[in-house]
Amino acid sequence: MSQILVSDLSFSYDGSADSVLENVNFNIDTDWKLGLIGRNGKGKTTLLNLLMGRYEYNGSITSNTKFDCFPYQTTPEDLEKTAAELCEKWKPMAESWQVVMQLGLIGMDAECLYRPFKTLSFGERARVMLAALFACENEFLLIDEPTNHLDREARDLVKEFLKKKKGFILVSHDRDLLDAVCDHVLVLNRKTVEVQAGNFTSWWENKEKSDAFALAENEKHQKEIAKLKASGERTRRWAEKSESTKIGFDPVKEPDRCASTRSYIGAKTKKMQARVKSFEKRVDREIEEKEGLLQDIEKVKDLKLTPLSFHKEVLINANELSLQYAGSETELFSGIRFQVKRGDRMVLSGKNGCGKSSIIRAMLEKAGVEGYNTSNLIIKGTLEVPAGLTISYVSQDTSFLTGSLRKFCEERGLDVSLFLAVLRTLDFGREQFVKNMEDFSEGQKKKVLIAASLITPAHLYIWDEPLNYIDVFSRMQIEKLILEFKPTMLLVEHDVRFREKAATQIVELPSL
Repeated sequence: MSQILVSDLSFSYDGSADSVLENVNFNIDTDWKLGLIGRNGKGKTTLLNLLMGRYEYNGSITSNTKFDCFPYQTTPEDLEKTAAELCEKWKPMAESWQVVMQLGLIGMDAECLYRPFKTLSFGERARVMLAALFACENEFLLIDEPTNHLDREARDLVKEFLKKKKGFILVSHDRDLLDAVCDHVLVLNRKTVEVQAGNFTSWWENKEKSDAFALAENEKHQKEIAKLKASGERTRRWAEKSESTKIGFDPVKEPDRCASTRSYIGAKTKKMQARVKSFEKRVDREIEEKEGLLQDIEKVKDLKLTPLSFHKEVLINANELSLQYAGSETELFSGIRFQVKRGDRMVLSGKNGCGKSSIIRAMLEKAGVEGYNTSNLIIKGTLEVPAGLTISYVSQDTSFLTGSLRKFCEERGLDVSLFLAVLRTLDFGREQFVKNMEDFSEGQKKKVLIAASLITPAHLYIWDEPLNYIDVFSRMQIEKLILEFKPTMLLVEHDVRFREKAATQIVELPSL
């Protein structure tokens, strides 16, 4: 066991006015199973890159251990190579038997190593990379969101694999994964960084207690400050009134006064002014004690939604539905039946590649949404979408998001002010509004699509893997929104906690 010491670490990207990390300090042990938690854009992936030595920075990172990072970068040429060739490239010090052993632990057959990498599903690619990552010993491993785009079965395999490992940092927003895998958490708060023993749930419980205490202390200090200011103001008025009577008097109205009274009034006024200064010092002390109490409070505002009510009860009707790509001899699935009725929140579930996104594309085309053509799909059975149905869609793909937010709003006919207000509610800083979307983190890009959907009144909201890269706080925010406004939704989402809370029914698509 050794330690990694981070001292006064600061970093900002070239051309950016705001710092991603500023004066960060923490110590961690290399045998911990560490979950890295923080809002989108707080610098989690940046921190991993700094540990890997990919950027120049201010401050120091002290460690005698070697780092390696998931995911490995692949080029179009890499996709043509076999997985075994890529493992040799990624992990030149590892023996092939070591990779094969790790593959067995993560539920894969060694046969996959001899297939072109492009033929592997997203889940298979992620597991091959993880097997290569853990093939060597005496390394501290940096794992960046390993379950994005993975189906439930692949997520469970990754979870069971990581439960048996140690010596890593795991960046993930999947609460189920963080709870199952981690024994410590490293949290990038709004202003501070903290390290705690435990998993996500234990940290969250501690945070709720800490936030409640900070809010109570803040309220107590606010009341004390108000009382001291009121007392100080009264004393100041008395002092000023007393001071004004020191010089000059009417002997008829004040026969008991004489010239020598002036010194008495002056002494009395001086005492009152001293009391005013004492009140001011106590106010300053209270303000100083109050400072920092709320610096890490997550001020999560409620989102709003204006769903439309459709005149028919059934919005989507699928009966004996089968899908098959033109030119393929194999159906994606066959004989599926389901209905999406008003008020339903249906989750489509199944393995990667089983046809969940294909069904969605077919629905969008039938609803007349521009840009969706399913001419390469052979649709058998019934898939009915009534005329006049308005759909608000969130794609799992964010690669098309380029240019400014204002241009994005103009192209989609969105109210710019409302759109930016929703992004602020989703924890976008105002400094992000002047950036181009290609410079956003993946989580911020997802929030752009979700914000656009939320301000689009619709009968049916179709969201395809909306929570990939979205931080834990925003996930809870979206859960609360759905439970409060109860929109009719069709979702593809593999987050177990989200499905448990938000879904009213789950349709499992079988793999053929």
